[in-house]
Amino acid sequence: MVKQDDKRPPVTRERILDAAFALADESGLEAVSMRRIGKQLGVEGMALYNHVAGKDDILDGIVDRVVGQIPLPSTDTDWKVAMRARAEAARVVFLRHPWAVGLLETRSANSSPARLQYFDAVLGCLRTAGFDAMLAMRAFSTLDSYIYGAIFQEVTLPFDTPDSLDEIGDDLLAQTGDAYPHLTEATVRAMADGWSHAEQFRFGLDLVLDALEQHRRTP
Repeated sequence: MVKQDDKRPPVTRERILDAAFALADESGLEAVSMRRIGKQLGVEGMALYNHVAGKDDILDGIVDRVVGQIPLPSTDTDWKVAMRARAEAARVVFLRHPWAVGLLETRSANSSPARLQYFDAVLGCLRTAGFDAMLAMRAFSTLDSYIYGAIFQEVTLPFDTPDSLDEIGDDLLAQTGDAYPHLTEATVRAMADGWSHAEQFRFGLDLVLDALEQHRRTP
């Protein structure tokens, strides 16, 4: 039986969320359970129910913390500048906490004021820029689809340093040879010039923003 250590601070909602957040960062969402959080805090898992409604409440709390790290877009600047800043900030935050990418979209029931304010601010920036309500929703969805997809690709690609890129490239070249000339050419070029996830993210983001600008100008 796990007993509360008298020398430890008392269990609070904030300490529960701290423990859950740390577990998610260290081991992914599958590690977040009432039992493991209780073990981190030195109490039985059932004792947590004195401070939170359950695991769903905890998940809502930690995703709110992630959303709170993304600055709200400003309506006082060009919409593309604002959306680019939001996207790049979101990339940094979600790379730091990759478990939160899918969680943000699935925690739709009983959304917190923090999440509702975030969604409203993004839509508000687009509406101020001249997007109608439907186009603003589509633009928001398209941008986030790109952001989440790019982050997923970045965290799953098997290289993140020049050495790992060379290792993967050498292995791929050994398989391609002359049979796949375009893939061979692209691999050699990437190995020679290097591959920046940040630059690739900005390249794709600019394409999306430019396309949305064309739709914004269409009556």
